[in-house]
Amino acid sequence: MQTFQKPLSEEEELYYLKMLKSGDTEKNKEARQILIERNLRLVAHVVKKYQNVNEDVEDLISIGTIGLIKAISSYDESKGSRLATYAARCIDNELLMMLRMRKKTSKDISLYEPIGTDKEGNEINLLEVTLCDQDDFAAEISKQEDIQKIRELVETVLPPREKEIITLRYGFYGGEELTQREIGKRLGISRSYVSRIEKKALMTLRTAFEQNM
Repeated sequence: MQTFQKPLSEEEELYYLKMLKSGDTEKNKEARQILIERNLRLVAHVVKKYQNVNEDVEDLISIGTIGLIKAISSYDESKGSRLATYAARCIDNELLMMLRMRKKTSKDISLYEPIGTDKEGNEINLLEVTLCDQDDFAAEISKQEDIQKIRELVETVLPPREKEIITLRYGFYGGEELTQREIGKRLGISRSYVSRIEKKALMTLRTAFEQNM
């Protein structure tokens, strides 16, 4: 994995969280970017738990980063926990949701069928992934509404190439979710180029999504 920047101190974290909530658009963007970059090490740490699930590490990092971005957007420091504690759960949830969605495309899957192992070698099965409490269920409903909004934004704010890659990458419209390498092979471009286009598209979607909240 790549080398990530040093995490923020508690004082620095509070400073940028406060800046994130300011009314200055430029300061908001700067604070959000710093909070993302300085917490990527946390994403990599959570991803290690899934090192044996037969998924590309860079794909897992990308999915985990989406969870981090969601955590930064919804974090409430008044709840008493540090951003890292809250973000770790969001990252974990995003990765588990991705694994669950991948398994949904397979036929005749048992709830007890292993989908991989964690860092300690313990099997992870679908039953463990799908168990949730009422708060999680409510969050899932909200998530589905957000997904529909994002699908609409994919159609309206992205240029053709970015739209094509995001559609293939996340399996919109019932299609199969492809890895960056698979997309690169299909389109005749490098995986790293696919990654750059995906990141640019996600930033565009995130900005448009937040403006429409």
